[in-house]
Amino acid sequence: MKYLFVQLLAPEEWRAIADKFYGRWNFPHTCGALDGKHVACRCPPKSGSLYFKGFYSIKVLLALVDADYKFIWADVGGAGFASDAQIYNDSELKQCAVDGTLGLPDPEPLPYDTQNVPFYFVGDDAFSLRSTMMKPYSQRGLQNEERIFNCRLSRARRVSENAFVILANRFQVLLSNMQHEPSTVKLIVKTCLILHNLMRIRYPGLQNQQLDIDDNANHNFVPGAWRNGRNIEDTQRVTGFNTASKEGKKQRNLIKHWVNSTAGSVPWQDRMI
Repeated sequence: MKYLFVQLLAPEEWRAIADKFYGRWNFPHTCGALDGKHVACRCPPKSGSLYFKGFYSIKVLLALVDADYKFIWADVGGAGFASDAQIYNDSELKQCAVDGTLGLPDPEPLPYDTQNVPFYFVGDDAFSLRSTMMKPYSQRGLQNEERIFNCRLSRARRVSENAFVILANRFQVLLSNMQHEPSTVKLIVKTCLILHNLMRIRYPGLQNQQLDIDDNANHNFVPGAWRNGRNIEDTQRVTGFNTASKEGKKQRNLIKHWVNSTAGSVPWQDRMI
């Protein structure tokens, strides 16, 4: 079962999300950060290993998060054995992003540049590199320009981690082993997501002390209090088909050069690698 929070966003609404990512996190054309977590539940009858991954779980919150820590989209239907990439590859979100029916804005130049670049999501290394999905360079043999790109991308990608932190600390049932049928667990999770979004709109400053931040003076990374406490269980990395496309590689290289150019660089980025 898929659950779409914003079913039909117009291109100008996606562009508004991208503008906030650029304004707050210094990464352009980003329409959301994608990540996933497990929620533990009791073993469903006759499920075998379908829901088992070190503990019984539904694969929940493969979620797309905006720059304000609100959930734009979430898949709450995958079983516990599935990886983030597997669920995303089978999702309507990916299909609609690729075929153009999601409503992402048409490609346009990066700020202060001239070459058109598509709008995209950001994720970790589990996802396939595509024109609609940017992820970091592999950590082996990185050049400084690639490290700077990874640093800049990670600032945007962290919003998904921090959104899960706010969610789990606000609704701590998500940290427990829920003794319900999977259908009931999915309903609980979806309810928590909706209430989370309403709280972020009504009280945007609440629980922000838990979050990772950049100090305003030097843009140094300051770990949030959540890193010393409990959080929703991370998904296990599953090696699978995640071959990068030629278009994705070209686009990532173009953005890499942009973040290292006078058009896209920020004064503090060299200190961060």
